[in-house]
Amino acid sequence: MALTRLAVTYEALDEADIHRAVELARARGALVVVDDAGGARVGPAALGQPRTLRLGADLGATGLDKYGVAGPRVGLLGGRADLVSRARARAYELGSECRPVLYPAVVRTLETYTDERVRELIASTRLVGAALRERLGGELVEDTPFITRLPGEAINGELARRAGPGAPPLEPIEATAALAMVLLRDHGLLTVHFAGLPPGTAALLVKFLPADTVAALGGPGAFAAAVDDSLDRAAAVLAEGEAAARRLILGP
Repeated sequence: MALTRLAVTYEALDEADIHRAVELARARGALVVVDDAGGARVGPAALGQPRTLRLGADLGATGLDKYGVAGPRVGLLGGRADLVSRARARAYELGSECRPVLYPAVVRTLETYTDERVRELIASTRLVGAALRERLGGELVEDTPFITRLPGEAINGELARRAGPGAPPLEPIEATAALAMVLLRDHGLLTVHFAGLPPGTAALLVKFLPADTVAALGGPGAFAAAVDDSLDRAAAVLAEGEAAARRLILGP
C-alpha cells in the first residue's frame, strides 16, 4: 500500500486515518510505503504526528530540498534493511542513485534540521498570506494550516476580469503560468512553475517562505503588491489577444 501523508493540495491526513490505513494493509499482508515528501517534517513539526517510520511504514521516502531542510536535492529512503537494500540496488541499475560526493551535504542537512525551523517557515508564510488576503481579497486567496494558495480557477477569473472582454480563454493552469511568468520576468520571483517540474495542481502556491527572504523583498506587503501588479500586467497582455498570451507563456 502506498500512502501520502501530505497531498499536493497541502491538506494532511489525520493521524487516526493513517493508522487505520496501515492496520488494514497489515491485515492483508501488504507492504506499507509512505511517500512523505513534505509530511516527514510537517507532520511531526506542525501536527505533532509521529515521524515517518513510526507510522508503521516498511519503507518511507522524503526529499531534502524543501520544508525546512537545505538540500541537496536528493531523496532520502529509510525502512526495513532488506527492502532498502533492494531499492538501493535498483537505483544503481537505473543510474538514479545519490552520488557519494553528496553524502557530506546530506549529513549536514540532517544534523542541522530542527522542527522549530519548519514552524518558523509556516509562521512567515502566514504573514505573507494575510497580506495577500488584505490586498486581493478572500475569494482569490485560500489558506491551509501550512501554506497559502491562489487557486488556478480564481486566477483565471481574475485575469479575465482585469483583461476585459475579448481576452482569450485560458485553462486554469495556463492562467497561473501567465501570472508566474510575469512574477519571474518583472519581479524576479521564481515559483514552482519554472523550477524544473510542472506543479501538482493549477494553484499558485506560497509556502515555507524564510523570513529573511520575505524581508529582502520589502516585507509581506511588498510580496502582495508584486502579485497584484503581476495580475495587472498579465491581464494587459491577455487583452492584446491569443498571440500575445502565447508569447508570454511559451516565449517567442
